[in-house]
Amino acid sequence: MTLAGKVCVVTAAGQGIGRASAEAFHKAGGKVYASDINEELLKTLPEGIQTAVLDVTDSAAVAEYFSKFERVDVLFNVAGWVPHGTVLDSDENVFDKTMDLNVKSMFRTTRAVIPLMRKHGGGSIINMSSVASSRKGVPLRCVYNTTKAAVIGLTKSIAADFIKEGIRCNAIMPGTVDTPSLQQRIANTKGMTKEEALEMFMKRQPTGTLMAASDVANMAVYLAGDNSKFVTGGEHIIDGGWSL
Repeated sequence: MTLAGKVCVVTAAGQGIGRASAEAFHKAGGKVYASDINEELLKTLPEGIQTAVLDVTDSAAVAEYFSKFERVDVLFNVAGWVPHGTVLDSDENVFDKTMDLNVKSMFRTTRAVIPLMRKHGGGSIINMSSVASSRKGVPLRCVYNTTKAAVIGLTKSIAADFIKEGIRCNAIMPGTVDTPSLQQRIANTKGMTKEEALEMFMKRQPTGTLMAASDVANMAVYLAGDNSKFVTGGEHIIDGGWSL
């Protein structure tokens, strides 16, 4: 599968799924532009990937970043975070912060790239959702579930509005992926040792194993490329059977 000749933009590309996807796009022949808020992490990406510090919650910064592009063929919106707690544990500040990063950031970047995609006859937008969304209720993830459900609605709306212009939009819905973010959540799990928390996360995977970030990246490469040209508006689950 090749992305040769395609300009690919990946947010939150410093680590985890974003990093694995930027590297996979690059390996597939894409011209990759990787952004993150952490400049030091960006410096460790392979040579040939163009990097830039970008805060996707800053509307002016997003507009300035994309104003430098003549063309974007692929946009992978990865940036997000996972707050812990029930609705009673989550105040309005947590709700607003999570909506801003997990959903509104995609709204910002998508508004910036669609005019560029229109100029060149289409493109592929990929949004990071989760099975913890409208697909599955997960305990202690109230605000996160809510935002990831909103991502699915945003994805389907974009797909419906721009399908006749050759612009596709899909959501990837992972289960439990072994990333630095997950490892931090394991370490911060209250009332459990690190080993007990890891076992808890492992048990919710019917396969008995955690996915690697590269597993999700492989799906992103497919959705970015021409082999998926008839795929749009989809909820693409990759969760090792967790949502069955």
